[in-house]
Amino acid sequence: MTTVKTGPKSAGGSIDAPENGASEDTAEMAKLRAEVEDWRRRYSKAELRDIAFTNSAREVQPLYTPLDAAETGADALPAPGSYPYTRGIHPTGYRGRLWTMRQFAGFGSARDTNARYKFLLAQGQTGLSVAFDFPTLMGYDSDHARSEGEVGKCGVAISSMADMETLFDGIPLDQVSTSMTINGPAVILYCFYIAAAEKHGIDSTKLRGTIQNDILKEYMAQHAWCFPIEPALRLIVDCFEWSATHAPQWNTISISGYHIREAGATAAQELAFTLADGFTYVERGIARGLDVDSFAPRLSFFWDIHNDFFEEISKLRAARRIWARHMKERYGAKDPRSWMMRFHSQTAGVTLTAQQPMNNIVRVAYQAMAAVLGGTQSLHTNSMDETLALPTEESVQVALRTQQILAYESGVPNVIDPLGGSYYVEALTTQLENEAESLFKQIEEIGGVVRGLETGWLQRKINESAARQQWEIEQHRRVIVGVNEFVTDEPELKIELLKIGDTEQHQREGLAKLRAERDGDLVKKRLVELSAAAKTTENLIPHILDCARAYCTLYEIRAAMEEVFGAYREPVFF
Repeated sequence: MTTVKTGPKSAGGSIDAPENGASEDTAEMAKLRAEVEDWRRRYSKAELRDIAFTNSAREVQPLYTPLDAAETGADALPAPGSYPYTRGIHPTGYRGRLWTMRQFAGFGSARDTNARYKFLLAQGQTGLSVAFDFPTLMGYDSDHARSEGEVGKCGVAISSMADMETLFDGIPLDQVSTSMTINGPAVILYCFYIAAAEKHGIDSTKLRGTIQNDILKEYMAQHAWCFPIEPALRLIVDCFEWSATHAPQWNTISISGYHIREAGATAAQELAFTLADGFTYVERGIARGLDVDSFAPRLSFFWDIHNDFFEEISKLRAARRIWARHMKERYGAKDPRSWMMRFHSQTAGVTLTAQQPMNNIVRVAYQAMAAVLGGTQSLHTNSMDETLALPTEESVQVALRTQQILAYESGVPNVIDPLGGSYYVEALTTQLENEAESLFKQIEEIGGVVRGLETGWLQRKINESAARQQWEIEQHRRVIVGVNEFVTDEPELKIELLKIGDTEQHQREGLAKLRAERDGDLVKKRLVELSAAAKTTENLIPHILDCARAYCTLYEIRAAMEEVFGAYREPVFF
């Protein structure tokens, strides 16, 4: 195959003219095009495997050449750290600093999870990430009737600032970066964290971390909400506004594609729907009267990393490029930090299998490599037993070691964007970008993200993709190793599972003690003040913080706002 001579590249990525001028370059491209067309004629009748590529309906060609790269402009890629950041937001990539190894963890009581955090930090983890149980995710106290049977089962139970103090006991909050995956009652948990830090003399300006706080994708995919859409968006913008001054190192939202993808979306849908949510948050901040550059640098993203290796790498590269262009050209951001997409990645929980669970270690390793090659700033690697139970210390250690082997033994982090210029990766990056832009137009035509949620358009799109993917698995068009192919008759491997103790009773006793010892009159006063402020346009974060400091519980704070906002009831679409 003929190689196109493009001449040496300058440091900025521009291409010098070939020695004999552009005509020679054009002639060589014409020759290459003829060769490719001849290859296609000769091999068009060859028997090629029928392949379903993850859950995307896109056709992938069996061969990519410099012709594809030329069509996408890949021969003029900017340097890493340069707009539009296709090759990464940092000029030195991982040669300057490795990604944060942030294992998602939480189970049982705050004391149980505190011990797990200390174990992970001792094993070399570099950031904390809190997984909450489902009652907490929905804004219920552990002793609420709706919490029965779920306390501490899928994450840690946090019902007040007292639980938050226990969760981080002995962990210096001014020295670690903490991520909290919670959305409906996110600002309440955020205030618990800030108030707990204050008790240790740590000012909020010194805190580093991220609160997920992405309510739009909850209505779209994960379904952990409290309030209707409009008041929920108000709380998010309140968080932007307050944190810009009082917690400038904190990422006030992690706009999440993870749950959208886990619900069945394609890579292009994850890309488009997540970015559309991000644009909606930006528009709401601007509508509040905030300068876009006052809050946009603290917006972050969270991506799901699936099995199609090159598609995931290309998705991350396309995401950076789209965000940068829209922030600069559409929203008029002038600060380059507002153009830079910073993101966390997590390997795909939905790809893990209960059958032959040891295979999950291999899946996670390849997904982690894709995240790193795509330039993630932070990474969680799933444990191999997570389809059966919350992970044991042994399995979570293997998951963390997977990241450490990738970081220190593989050589992958040694070169910045090593797949930059790949014919396939560059073509796929542009193709995903184009697919996302097409979906943006469709979302605009139906009236925007909020309208798309109210009518069920977004939910239906995801469900259609999920149904197609399931059909392909059942028809064996998509191979899942150990599930629909390569199944063995041998007994399933017996592995030790994490057992959750009687957390519910422990939490009930703790809450009873808290209510007996706190200042009841102060609690009532703070909750009344919060309800009154909710009826105005006042920023609610200071009032929620006052409630947290008085040891009001999670549900008490939720209920005080719910009196004014009402509760969200999902419309029936299907």
